[in-house]
Amino acid sequence: MKTRILVVNDTQEILDMFHILLQEEGYEVILSSFPYQDGKIIEEVAPDLVILDLVFGHELLGWQMLQLLRMQRATAAIPVIVCTAALKDVQEQEGYLMSQGVHIVYKPFDIDYLLNVIKKALASYKKHISQAEER
Repeated sequence: MKTRILVVNDTQEILDMFHILLQEEGYEVILSSFPYQDGKIIEEVAPDLVILDLVFGHELLGWQMLQLLRMQRATAAIPVIVCTAALKDVQEQEGYLMSQGVHIVYKPFDIDYLLNVIKKALASYKKHISQAEER
């Protein structure tokens, strides 16, 4: 079964770019132009990784989705990569985000750097899952 990545961004060109890039890397890609506000939907999508922008229009709706992911047992361990151009907003919270296992990629980004962050986040997640299964 392919690794499933959920990409959440309000810019269609960015979604298209992620779709092409990640499919070429062998991932199954689910796209959303708006952050999910219902944890049950996230559980149904069952992503192995979420790439999430924080700013939608002029609102920080991505923060709400990130909080939703982290506050529910079923989705708390899913790795998240915040991919955003909102440097000021994220830099203020960067230490906290990193302590929560959230990876950060600032736009514009280098493709190889992004792919390395994805691989690192997925490897960490798989390690976490296998440790949980051993318990």
